[in-house]
Amino acid sequence: MDNCLECRGLTKRFGSVRALDNVNLTVRPGRVVGLLGPNGSGKTTLIKLCNGLLTPSDGAITVCGEAPGKRSKALVSYLPDRCCLPEWMSAKQLMDMYADFYADFDRARAEDMMARLNLSDKLLVGQMSKGTKEKVQLILVMSRRARLYLLDEPIGGVDPATRDYILETIIRNYDEDASVIISTHLISDVENVLDDVVFIRDGQVTLQASVDDLREQYGKSVDALFREVFRC
Repeated sequence: MDNCLECRGLTKRFGSVRALDNVNLTVRPGRVVGLLGPNGSGKTTLIKLCNGLLTPSDGAITVCGEAPGKRSKALVSYLPDRCCLPEWMSAKQLMDMYADFYADFDRARAEDMMARLNLSDKLLVGQMSKGTKEKVQLILVMSRRARLYLLDEPIGGVDPATRDYILETIIRNYDEDASVIISTHLISDVENVLDDVVFIRDGQVTLQASVDDLREQYGKSVDALFREVFRC
């Protein structure tokens, strides 16, 4: 089985600024990977490149063996770092849209998660709280049977109970042959669900390892190691 993601020499320039610089990265199937770094480190740029929203300046990306394009985009389910749901649509209309647009959308899975949260499918996005919008957007993303889930700051700005639900939803709803990349700087909140971590700084990957190996090698949590490595 192909790796869910491979980046080789991946570089992205915006004018004279290198947002990513010669990134090499491999994500195997069945892994939950934390993409960890301070603000401005290149996390969102990397996720957008993997999703085909940006074009590399140099290097190559493959998703399950496919170069970025129509076929690779069909394998990726993407959660942006801000709400992109139309305010005038109801939860039911959103599920209708996803069912029409994505062949791998599991309507039953989405409806089950909506029911677990006691969310009415008649509720309009404009009537939802920030936390509810984040839950609904995550439900839509995680109800696809994708091979690679790209989640950009999925727990930023929501209360601790919502964070717990979001992380539980992520772990419960991806398949064994798929992988999840969670971009965040809230390390302590996600550490317990991660299999691997990638540290990124100034557009360069400075570390990629399994969580268990890091704890054994350094004798500390990923959060403690992150604070040490990225201390101001």
